Amino acid sequence: MTDQLTRVDGLDDEQPHRADEQTPMRPPSATTGLFEVFRRRYLLRLLVRREISARYQGSFLGLLWSYINPLSQFAIYYFIMGKALGLHDSIPNFPIHIFAALIIVHFFNETMGAGTRSIVGNKALVTKMAVPREMFPVASMLVSLYHVLPQVGIIVAVCFFAGWSPDAVGLAAFFLALAISMLLGMALALFFAAANVFFRDVGSVVGILTNLVRFGVPMIYSYDMVADRFGAVAPYYLLNPIANAVLLFQRAFWTPTLAPGTRNVQLPDHLLTRGLLMVAVSLVVLAIGQLVFSRLQNRVPERL
Repeated sequence: MTDQLTRVDGLDDEQPHRADEQTPMRPPSATTGLFEVFRRRYLLRLLVRREISARYQGSFLGLLWSYINPLSQFAIYYFIMGKALGLHDSIPNFPIHIFAALIIVHFFNETMGAGTRSIVGNKALVTKMAVPREMFPVASMLVSLYHVLPQVGIIVAVCFFAGWSPDAVGLAAFFLALAISMLLGMALALFFAAANVFFRDVGSVVGILTNLVRFGVPMIYSYDMVADRFGAVAPYYLLNPIANAVLLFQRAFWTPTLAPGTRNVQLPDHLLTRGLLMVAVSLVVLAIGQLVFSRLQNRVPERL
C-alpha cells in the first residue's frame, strides 16, 4: 500500500519516510462554488441530517425546542415590550405583529450565526473531505430553514383563528421575505465563516450584529411609528433589507387579520417592488460573499 501511494505521488520507493516529512497533509481537492454545492445534493442532505441529529443529540424534547425557543422569545417581548411599555395598546393585533417579525429575525440571525461557526465547527470534515467548503454554511442555512417550518405552522394556525385568509399578494410577500432572509443570511454566513477561521473574534461581532438586527426592524415597534417620528428620513430606514423582509412577512400574516379602516397601521408603498429590489441586492451581496470566501478558502485548512 505504501509503495502504491508513493508511486502515485511520484516519490522514490526507497525513501517514503522523507516524503512524509517534507509533504504536509492536505485535504483532497474539490471543485468549489455554490453551484457545485447544489450539484452534490446527496452530500448536502447527509450534512443537513447530521447537523439536525447532532443538535438534538441527548435532548429529551428534541424537535420541540423549535417551538419552545421562538415562543419563549415571543413571551419576553410580548410581556416586557407589549405590556410593560404599553405597545400592546398602540399596535393592533400586537401578538401577531411581533411573532411574524420574530420568525424572520430568528431565521436570519440563526443563518448568519450558525453559518459563521460552520467551518470551525466542522474542522475534521473540512480538512479531510473533498467537498466544496461552501457546503457547510449552506447546510447551516437549510437547518435554520427547517426550523422555520414549525414557526410558520404556529402563525398560520393563530391567524386563521383571527380571521386571516391567504391572498395572492400576501403569498408573494411571504416568499419574498424568505428569499431576502435566506440570500442575505447566506451571503453574510459565507463572509463571516471564512473570516472566523482567521479571527475568532468574528463570532463576537456577529453576536452584536444579531442584537442590532432585532432592534433595527419593525418588530417590537411598528413602521408607522418610524414614519411618524422621522418623517422624510423614514425611507432611509427601508434601505435595510431585513426591515423589508419583516414588513413583507407582516403583510402576509398581520395586516390581513386587521379590521378594515384600522388606525395606526401604515406600510410602505410598493412593498412588493421593494421586496424584489431587496432580493436583487441580496443576490449581489451573495456574489460578493462567495468571491471573498473563494479567495480565502485555500488558506482555511492550514489555519484550522
